[in-house]
Amino acid sequence: MGKHLAVATPRAVRPVPTDRSGARVRSRLHFSPSAPALYAAVFAVVLGVLMVNAIDPSSGAAASPMYSINEATRALNSQSLMSDESVSSAHERDGFQTIARLAPAAGIPDPGSAKAIAYVLVAKKGWSGSEYDCLVSLWDKESHWNVNSHNSSSGAHGIPQALPGSKMASVGADWATNPRTQIIWGLGYVQGRYGTPCKAWAHSEDAGWY
Repeated sequence: MGKHLAVATPRAVRPVPTDRSGARVRSRLHFSPSAPALYAAVFAVVLGVLMVNAIDPSSGAAASPMYSINEATRALNSQSLMSDESVSSAHERDGFQTIARLAPAAGIPDPGSAKAIAYVLVAKKGWSGSEYDCLVSLWDKESHWNVNSHNSSSGAHGIPQALPGSKMASVGADWATNPRTQIIWGLGYVQGRYGTPCKAWAHSEDAGWY
């Protein structure tokens, strides 16, 4: 019998996709994530945002003047409920006793104002809301909270009327024009000399100065 040679039948070759210019077009892979993987990714993003806010609540949109004032309001209110020593406490000054007293309610200041800076700083010191009221009355009397207030005869300067004004350089070189620098120095002066703003206010009412 004669041998029969098997002839291989050529396979059909798929045409290579090309664009209009004849260039070969690369195939694109389409990836569709499964539902569980998609949910896990979304959960991870949300969890990350929550953790950032929990660790640093002052970051992002929360870092606004109103946020700081709201926080200070809660602190001042809680401190006022815990203890309001400003009515009955006394302080010896220049040979006579000064009884701390309350001042008219000052209310919540406008965000961005000098009083708003003081409002937050008073809360950070652990003083009550009535202490802020006394501070407002004290510096209303001294300078009307004008950062550029200057007494040409005495040399007293700024919101707390530091005498001389250059004393405030211990807080910052911008002491002549920066309300925050002036307020930080003024609060330190009040605390160091009188203990609290209400004691300083009482002395100012009795003696005409503080």
